Amino acid sequence: MNQNRPIISIRGLEKIFYSKTGQVKALEDINLDIYEGEIFGIIGLSGAGKSTLVRCMNFLERPTKGTVFFDGKDLSKLSKKDLRIARQSIGMIFQHFNLLMQRNSIDNICFPLEIVGMDKNEAQKRAYELLELVGLSDKAKAYPAQLSGGQKQRVAIARALATKPKVLLCDEATSALDPATTHSILGLLKQINKEFGLTIVIITHEMSVIEEICQRIAIIDNSRIVEVGNVIDIFTNPKSEIAKSFASPGGDRPDRVIGNRCCQIIFDGNSSYEPILAKTVLECKAPVNILFADTRNIDGKAFGQMIIQLPEDENLSDRVVAYLRAQGLIVKEVESSV
Repeated sequence: MNQNRPIISIRGLEKIFYSKTGQVKALEDINLDIYEGEIFGIIGLSGAGKSTLVRCMNFLERPTKGTVFFDGKDLSKLSKKDLRIARQSIGMIFQHFNLLMQRNSIDNICFPLEIVGMDKNEAQKRAYELLELVGLSDKAKAYPAQLSGGQKQRVAIARALATKPKVLLCDEATSALDPATTHSILGLLKQINKEFGLTIVIITHEMSVIEEICQRIAIIDNSRIVEVGNVIDIFTNPKSEIAKSFASPGGDRPDRVIGNRCCQIIFDGNSSYEPILAKTVLECKAPVNILFADTRNIDGKAFGQMIIQLPEDENLSDRVVAYLRAQGLIVKEVESSV
């Protein structure tokens, strides 16, 4: 695994859909590198073009213009046979699982192996190994109708891994799941990435998914990529308006705050994500009032900001500020209005 080597490179990509009523430009001037072994996120609002982009990566949608390189090969120049072979190295999972309802779990996982002509006994052995990997060895004979949403997605992940791909594309793979199930599926994907060095591309409209699993992200807006970078960098210093809306869904902090003395606490990743204010109240024996908060837990570290109203007693206020700074936090006095 070489994280400096792009496994997917996209240059000047454009996708136009034509209809009787005209044309729709779904993607425009897309340039992107996704490196081997990383978990890369693509986030955007509905209709921004993110699902079209991920389908262009494996040529399920053929770009109108531009180039997609996968593992050094220009997909547009491959024969139909070579493109099929290349796609065996690109697994894909979907929002609604896309399992074959008439097949049980094992047979669903075997399906792509049948297509490539693997011996039936070998395919069955591989399928059972994958079912164990995703934690469903007891559901081998269960049909999709007998599985929960999370279990269906685990079978879909096992099926996507059957041909030992180099890349796994995940198109809104957790959008149909509840938060607890989403967390477990993301945990499984992180485990697979770590154990096998598999490159994972996550398509989502949820910042919480990006924060939990991705190392780098691209933000897509109105068919164009507007920002690319590390999750932490984009969260702490978003440049585009759409990035700011994802980074601070609660809105900007108020220009003025009410109280005799207030301070802004900035979490820049140097502190762990823990109940710091509760500890402050207990240690300093001083009440504080939260006026505004917008914080995130990214990889176990706290990022964001909080504005609190300090106690009226000056000595207590000073003690609170000193304690917070001693915890490695950036604390700034902010202008207030009484």
